[in-house]
Amino acid sequence: MVIQTKDYQIAALEPDSDAVKLLQEAEATIAELTGREVTLIAYERSEDLPPANPT
Repeated sequence: MVIQTKDYQIAALEPDSDAVKLLQEAEATIAELTGREVTLIAYERSEDLPPANPT
């Protein structure tokens, strides 16, 4: 699968951050539920775009 967008970029998370730990825990939980390994990827809105309006 190829995902190409100018709206978002891969989030630069610190390897030992709480955010990364949370993603890893979520991956493990999803793997337990589905029986398949998954990878969650954090994206952030590109800096040159206005903030998204949550709806």
